[in-house]
Amino acid sequence: MNIRITGSGSYIPTEIVTNHDFAKHVFLNDDGSPFPLPNETITEKFHDITGIEERRYVSDDLLTSDIATIAAKKAIENAGIDPETLDYIIFAHNFGNVKKGAIQTDILPSLATRVKFDLKIRNPKCVAYDMLFGCPGWIEGVIQAQAFIKAGMAKKCLVIGAETLSRVVDLHDRDSMIYSDGAGATIIEATEEEGGILAHESASFTYDEAYYLFFGNSFNKDHDPDVRYIKMHGRKIYEFALNQVPKAMAACLDKSGITIGQVKKVLIHQANEKMDEAIIQRFYRLYKECPPEGVMPMSIHKLGNSSVATVPTLYDLLMRGQIENQGLYKGDVVLFASVGAGMNINAVLYRC
Repeated sequence: MNIRITGSGSYIPTEIVTNHDFAKHVFLNDDGSPFPLPNETITEKFHDITGIEERRYVSDDLLTSDIATIAAKKAIENAGIDPETLDYIIFAHNFGNVKKGAIQTDILPSLATRVKFDLKIRNPKCVAYDMLFGCPGWIEGVIQAQAFIKAGMAKKCLVIGAETLSRVVDLHDRDSMIYSDGAGATIIEATEEEGGILAHESASFTYDEAYYLFFGNSFNKDHDPDVRYIKMHGRKIYEFALNQVPKAMAACLDKSGITIGQVKKVLIHQANEKMDEAIIQRFYRLYKECPPEGVMPMSIHKLGNSSVATVPTLYDLLMRGQIENQGLYKGDVVLFASVGAGMNINAVLYRC
């Protein structure tokens, strides 16, 4: 028995927001003072560091659970399965449903429950639950789905990663330009077909790192102090990721018995182009190798950082041939890796 991704789907929001659209924003320092550089300079520096040219936001009428359902339906159709045969729905997100203009999140009922309802699944033994694990949530959901299948508790699982970060950003914080919305979904299934999940690695660093990402006040001191927005200590996250993510990737690879030369693609959480490039360089350096050209496909330039959605969305786009000069093919060995709030890190090695 092998445990494979038998279907995938994604939802790319329709609202395109370019870096130029931030020209009239009022960016502030964390103490509320005006940021000293003009917005044109801010966005130029932002692009140089992150690689982001534009990002996608959901339309006002959609919620995180809505776009997750769209991605899930595509994955179910792609896998050619009856949704009534699903044993688990694992939904990775971080902020629940946040309506446009609202100041509260809504996670009652859980978002996984809402997706099951929207899919019109009657089977009560299809267990639906949410996964809160920061940006690595989808990968962790895949690891849990594999565990359920290996333990004989499941045969088919739907694993979703979706987020609408545009609803929880502080528009006065330059970091708000990183974030975007999106959804990706996969069917994880026990099959007789060769390949599948070869190894995995997970870790949570909390002693010093727990609050590198957090909810905090707007930089605009006139805003309601009881409303919170996503905030991060960017430099600390960057240094942490460079030190720890390559080690987790290597630990995962070493468990599998696969050599680094057999790895065809590395799908890293699309957080920051410069950071991802540095991670891949350090990972290959551990094996005294250089990264092959094209080994790390990227979607961040046009889609931004949609948290848990970046990796499954990238995988789906690759499977559908929608990333220029990139693709995934039968037998390819792929390394998934992510880092995010917690601080959590994980990796999965997979043979297509």
